[in-house]
Amino acid sequence: MVKSKRAFISVFDKAGIADFASELSQKHGFEIVSTGGTYKELSENKLPVTEISEITGFTRLLGGKVKSLHPFIHAAILAYRNNPDDMEELKNNDITPIDIVVCNLYPFEAAAKKSNAELAELIENIDIGGVTLLRSAAKNFASVAVVCAPEDYAAVLKDMDENNGQVSYNLRKKLMLKAFEYVTGYDALITKTLREKLGE
Repeated sequence: MVKSKRAFISVFDKAGIADFASELSQKHGFEIVSTGGTYKELSENKLPVTEISEITGFTRLLGGKVKSLHPFIHAAILAYRNNPDDMEELKNNDITPIDIVVCNLYPFEAAAKKSNAELAELIENIDIGGVTLLRSAAKNFASVAVVCAPEDYAAVLKDMDENNGQVSYNLRKKLMLKAFEYVTGYDALITKTLREKLGE
């Protein structure tokens, strides 16, 4: 696997993210690309971070609903590193591969637990871009580490320390399964909650 040099971070739960990003950047030489509130959090902690619009050429659209849903982001995640055509296509489009994706989702569960939650509030807490990031990264776990929970940051850093700055295949495999389980649970809760709310 080619040595990782770019990580994409977009998290609602920001617990521990500044320390994790600092280790990725300062110790392992990653460029950090980020969005919105995460970008603000990392910037305020004096960390070098690239705002996503510098990669995509677009500012956030529809009040922030569309940020990471862009070919330059998903091609960078989904390109198979052992496929010369994929890598040539990235090169021709000046796209740097993304080898770590750190993402957790809008708090739909918290909204669903409110006894008086309106349908509009539930809808606004349905994450779209984050789920897509997680699925893209998990699909390409052969090359990409997908991290969906703050409690995994320490294990990722330890694994990188033991593997010359790379996330090992065994850990990427475990993280992939966790990400798919996370997304599956998230979608199942949305379906259950909206079914009950709409009386279907």
